[in-house]
Order: sequence, then structure tokens, then C-alpha cells
Amino acid sequence: MAELLEICDLVTEIRQRHTTVRAVDGVTMSLARGETLGVVGESGCGKTMTALSIVRLLPTGGVIARGSIRLDGEELVGASEARMRAIRGDKIGFVFQDPMTSLNPSKTIGWQIAESMRIHKAASKAVAHKRALEVLDLVQIPAASERLNDYPHQLSGGMRQRVMIAIALANSPELLIADEPTTALDVTIQAQILGLLDELKSTLNMGLILVTHDLGVVAGRADRVMVMYAGRVVESAKTGELFGAMRHPYTFSLFASIPRIGDDRDRVLPSIPGLPPDLANPPSGCRFAERCRFAQDRCHEQDPILAGEAHQFACWFPVDQQIRSVVVTSRERHADRRRGREPLLELKALVKEYDVYAGALRRRVGSVHAVSGIDLTLYQGETIGIVGESGCGKSTLGRMMVGLERPTSGQILYHGEDIANRSSREMRKLRRNFQLMFQDPYASLDPRMRIGAALLEPVKVQHVGSHEAQEARMYTLLDEVGLRHNAVERYPHEFSGGQRQRVGFARALMLEPGLVVADEPVSALDVSIRSQVLNVMRRLQDRYGLTYALISHDLSVVSYLADRIGVMYLGELVELGPADDIFARPAHPYTRGLLRSVPIPDPIIEREKATAGQIIGELPSPLSPPSGCRFHPRCPYASAECATDHPQLRVVSSGHSVSCHHAERVLEDTWELQGLANVASQPRRADASLVAEDSDAR
Repeated sequence: MAELLEICDLVTEIRQRHTTVRAVDGVTMSLARGETLGVVGESGCGKTMTALSIVRLLPTGGVIARGSIRLDGEELVGASEARMRAIRGDKIGFVFQDPMTSLNPSKTIGWQIAESMRIHKAASKAVAHKRALEVLDLVQIPAASERLNDYPHQLSGGMRQRVMIAIALANSPELLIADEPTTALDVTIQAQILGLLDELKSTLNMGLILVTHDLGVVAGRADRVMVMYAGRVVESAKTGELFGAMRHPYTFSLFASIPRIGDDRDRVLPSIPGLPPDLANPPSGCRFAERCRFAQDRCHEQDPILAGEAHQFACWFPVDQQIRSVVVTSRERHADRRRGREPLLELKALVKEYDVYAGALRRRVGSVHAVSGIDLTLYQGETIGIVGESGCGKSTLGRMMVGLERPTSGQILYHGEDIANRSSREMRKLRRNFQLMFQDPYASLDPRMRIGAALLEPVKVQHVGSHEAQEARMYTLLDEVGLRHNAVERYPHEFSGGQRQRVGFARALMLEPGLVVADEPVSALDVSIRSQVLNVMRRLQDRYGLTYALISHDLSVVSYLADRIGVMYLGELVELGPADDIFARPAHPYTRGLLRSVPIPDPIIEREKATAGQIIGELPSPLSPPSGCRFHPRCPYASAECATDHPQLRVVSSGHSVSCHHAERVLEDTWELQGLANVASQPRRADASLVAEDSDAR
């Protein structure tokens, strides 16, 4: 069968004033109709640049220096810009990573979908409008006719991503390229989007290229997987074969770095040391050699070529059975961090509402119920994970913990003393005890301020210690988080994402706080960098007795760090209990749905997952939450009682509480989830031995 897409020896360069970066170096690949190819690798490995090369949407200075790209037999390299404009959006659809920056904020959704039809098919306004409605229905947007007149800011993240897919599908393309289509989405919406892409590919017989850094995403969706590193393909095979017998140490290292539900929380997460090489001046030999613990002299001298037929890999010393011995490092086990410890922070009947105004006269039209009656206790030295979809109120709860938001009602007790309504002056003194790790460390650091000044700022504002003591504290923390002392002279833009997150962590610890609220601290990081940051967080917690409130939609991250887990839905706490109990015996349908949506890096498990129990639809508006149980419109267990009677938190086992009328039924049905968890937590196939221990944990 003829291939839909054929790429041969593709070289893409970014030519700058003083240097040339070879972002894609000799990539060869093919894709058939109806096939899904997963392209994985760390940030900067060239996977997105390969996708952009296909549609010739390269950044300033970007050129295709060599190679061939053929779409259905037509050569695209050397094609005129007019011809490429005709192909983009017609034969090739592209789903970008961030829909909010890709959609026009001044145009309605319907106009933006219809635009592609008007340009490529010369469709009339009526025909384009009808097609826009059809593709919105195709991507399963509820009340599609109403959404046509909405603007991007009026839609949720998952809805915006569906709109991006609808735009890409408007002209029934032959090839669809999805670049990190689910990175910033909740696990529930991620599962829906991936399922939708899979269904559309089969229905329309398209070729699909799925670009991602998450091996769990491609495990259940891709027919073949191509692993890229430093601009090159290092391994390529059918999905089942690659996951069953990974041959390149880099592929194994990526796989080993993924925290998974059921993993031993007292062991150090494997991670890949160092960073990918500078592609403006790449090293000789194998580009992964500097980070590979099995590299030998030949690896530094000779560049391995991609060899093999069905399963290709570029390595002089591929992984084999002789070197698959498991080596992991364990910490002292903490069976219960709350044992013998006093409460640090107590939240009692905490409520936060935001008034909503409309019209020229700013008339109040309602309130957003962000947090509704939360009761929660944080103990010294423990980690409590707060999980839930975007919009459930978890970030608002975290901001109230550190005093950045004042509650509408309720109490916040710090060591038994209510601080909810303290004055700004009093809160400034108290705030040194609470610190916040932001989701985006780059946005939270002043780009004009050197790192040294940013680290010293909190202690100078609080007048803590002498200048010499402040600097000593700064350099100690740089050592603790694994950064060199010369980092103090650099600016935020000179660091990688993982390094910036370490800077943010060091800044949070400068005042020696008792509580650190970490709001999605690793959501934007590659899997290996994520493991390094999580190892640092766990190690410093053990050393300084820190209390963490970990806010995340990534349950695998929460499962590694958290001692207890609180599950939030539409401002309410619907389940609370020990992490092991929550993952083994979820008693709320929402918790169970979250767990079933987590992608597991195992093709067999992913493809055997039943759709029953998965959460459908999107979060209702917090402006007018449903009556009774707020989850009942999306709940497979819902009854008439759920629509009228609001369930209260009740104990189902020791330390485990749930707010659900049908908790006993849910507990009886969790055997299927338990089976998946057991498979997922089986001892890893000795992959840990391929990754050097995190340097900070030695």
C-alpha cells in the first residue's frame, strides 16, 4: 500500500546571526492512511520542529536544508508558498499545543471554523456555516449551534481544544498533526480528546501524527512510536514491540522516569542526569552519550546509525537482558507522617465566593462558588494532595492557605489561632511561615532581576538576619536544589524549565516556612525533569520537616508525594483519605473516573481499559452549580436522590471519608480498577538500572 506521508533524510536548520541550530538532523519516516504515529522525546529534541517542517511553518531563520517530504506522492520541499497555503488547512490539518494563543480572541468560534472553508473551498457563507456546525457536532461539543457565536474566552480548555480539532477537520484533511494536544488538560478531558482523535482518525481514514512527551499518551493510541533525541530518531518500532523490548537507553530512561500509581513512594525516582546537548554545537559521537551510564569510548567517538527493519534503533550498546538488573534507592519509610504530630493548619467551614457583575451599571448577577464549606487539617511534616479538574477550586483553596485570598466565611487556624481576617500588616509577618510554589516559574520571576536578587528579596523584605547570613542561606539552598553558585548572576530566561522550578523552590524556602503550597509544580516539565524536581521536593521535606499542600491534576505525581489525598469537585471536598486507600479503594465515582483517565505507559492495559466509569462531559459552571450532589449530572451511579439531597462527608473506613449516597456500590465495583493498578505497579522491567540516580539524592 502506498504511504500517505514519506519523509527522507530531512534536515531543518534555524539560521541565526552568529550560529546555526540544526533542529532536525536526518529524520526519515513514513505514515500510512488510517495509521497513528506517536513522536516522543524531551523538549528541544526536534519533534515539534519535524511537524512544523511538514507544513513549512518554521520560525524566523528556519529553512529546510536537505531532504524530501512527500504527501500522497507530491513533493512539498521546494513547493511555492502559494501551494503550501493551499495544502495547509486543506490536505493537512494542524492542532496546536495552546489553543488560547492559536485562536483569534476577536472572532467567534463559528467564524474561525468557517474561514477555512471559505479560503480553501470558496464556500458560501451559508455552506461554511453549515459545515462549521457539522464539525462541532463531530468533535462532540454540546449545544453546538449555541457555541458558534461564542468567543474563545467563553469556553473551557477542553472545549477550546475541541474547537482547534474542528478547525483542523473542516476540510476533511488527509493528514492530521496534533502537537501536544493534551499537555495542559485535566486527565478526564485528556482522555476524551485522545479518544476523539482516535475515533475521528478511523472514521475519516486519516493519517495521524501525535507529538507528545508522555509515553502513556501514545501507549494506547499509536500504532507505531518514533523516539527523538537531539534532532535525530534514536528508536522506532510498532507500539507493542517498542514497549515490550526497548533497545535504546534513552527510551528506557524516559519510561523509567514516569511516576506511576502504585509505585513505592519511599524510593528515589529514576531520572536522566543533565540536559540535551546544544544543537548549535552538538558533540561528536552519540548525542546521548554524555547522559548515558552505559556509554563507552566508542560512543563518544563514532555516531551510531539507525539500524534494523521492523524495530530500528541507533545505539552501539543496546539494552539487553544482561544489563537489566534493578538498582533503586529507598528512603526511610514513613508509615504515617501524622503520627505524634500536631495540626499545623486547620480549615473550618471555609467558603470563597466571587461576585459577578454585568452591564454598564455593573449590576451584580450572581456569585462564583469557588470553595464551598471545606473542612481540612494539615499536619506537620505531611504531604496532602489536592486533586480535581481545572475550575474545581483547588488553586483558590491553596491561595487562601497562604493568605493571598481572604475567605468569604470560615476559619483558617494556624497552630490553633484564627488568621483568616488578620490585617495586611499582621499577615505580612505571618506569611513567612507559608510559601507558594507557582505553576509557571518563569512568569513568577521578574525577568529583569538576577536570580541572586530574586532569592534574597523575601529575606530582605522580612528583615531576616544579616546580609552575610542571608547570602549564606541562599548558597546553601542552591546546593540543596542542585544549582551551581554562579546561578545568582544569571537571569530567568537563561535557565531551563526544570532549573527555573528549582529556583522557585529555593525562593520559597528562603524564609524557612513550615508550609509550602505547590500549585501544579511540575505540570509543564518533561518526565525526566519532573522526576528530578519531585526527588528534590521529597528529600528537602525529609530534611527540614516541611508540610506540603500539593495541588495537581496529575494523579501519578500526587501518588508519589502525597500521604493523604483530598479530591475536590466544584468547590467541595468529595473524598479525603490516606493515599494508598484512595488509590486502592476509591469510594466516590468522581475519584474513580479520575483514576481511570490516567494514561498508563503500557499498551496492553491502555487498550483493554473499558469506557465504563470514565467521566464524560465537562465541569458545570460554578456560577450555578447543580442542586443536590454537584457531580450527579456526570455520574454513572446517579439516582433521583442525588439530584435533590446534598450528600455530606461520612467515614467509610479508618481516616477515609466520602461525600456520596452510593459509596458502598462504588466500593463494590472497584475490583476492575484494582486489577489495573496491580498490573501498573508490577516491578518495572529493570528499567531503573538504565538511569543514574538523581544526583541530589546521593
